[in-house]
This record gives sequence, C-alpha cells and structure tokens, in this order.
Amino acid sequence: MKKLWMLTSLCAVLATSHAYARDTVNAYPVDEAIKSEPGKVSDDIKLYFAGQQHPAVQKTMGEFATNKKTNAFGKSDLQACQHVFLSAVIELQERARKEGGNAVINIKSNYKNQLSSSATEFTCGAGAVVAGVALVGDVVTLKAK
Repeated sequence: MKKLWMLTSLCAVLATSHAYARDTVNAYPVDEAIKSEPGKVSDDIKLYFAGQQHPAVQKTMGEFATNKKTNAFGKSDLQACQHVFLSAVIELQERARKEGGNAVINIKSNYKNQLSSSATEFTCGAGAVVAGVALVGDVVTLKAK
C-alpha cells in the first residue's frame, strides 16, 4: 500500500511539472519597453535596431551578444519581458563603452539562437518563473552628423 501511494505521488508530481514548464515566446514593441522604466537606458550610446537608418560608421569594434534572464514570478509576461529587455540593452551599451564605441547598430533578437530582425519589436521567452531576452548587435563609432 505504501509503494502504491509513493508511485501515485510520483506520477502526480511528474504530470504537474510539465504544466509549469511554460515557455511562451512573443514579440513586444521596443519603444514601449524603453519607455517602461524611464531613465534606465542612457542616451550616450545610441541604439539602432535592424533596418533603422543611422549615420555613417567610422569604426567597427565587432558583433557582441547578450543573453539576459529575469525573475518573472508574479509579473505579467509583458512586465517581465520589458524589464529583461532593458537589462539586455544596457549590457550592449556597457559593451560599447568598454570598446570605445558610441553606438550599437543592427540590433537583432536571438532568442534560443533564432535570429529575428525588426526595427520595432524584440523577441522574449517567458515562463512561470523566468523570462529571457537575447540580443546581438554591432558596436561601432558613428561619424558625427
């Protein structure tokens, strides 16, 4: 009887664990995410998403990637994704500063190594506990206008 109870309990745990293993992938607006936490993204390193026009490139430092995660527990997918997107953008800006650049251009989403190019949207995966955003972009120095 004890073995039957343990087996039933184990089956119940395994069956419910898949219900919580959610990974919902959606696209969200870049502009809304940047405005969601005013002042978090600085103005000193310009950001240009794939397809956006930018001044001529003076020097290229290379392509850099970021893969950020955040606690999504108790947050809507939108809130968690906007927050983690900002973390990813800030990491790209920090890399540009470190490399001596003044901009990150051609920024693309790269969630689970699936490149997605958009000037207006980013891709985010959200689960019951964690949300994640991966970005790649080229760190450059742009010519002054």
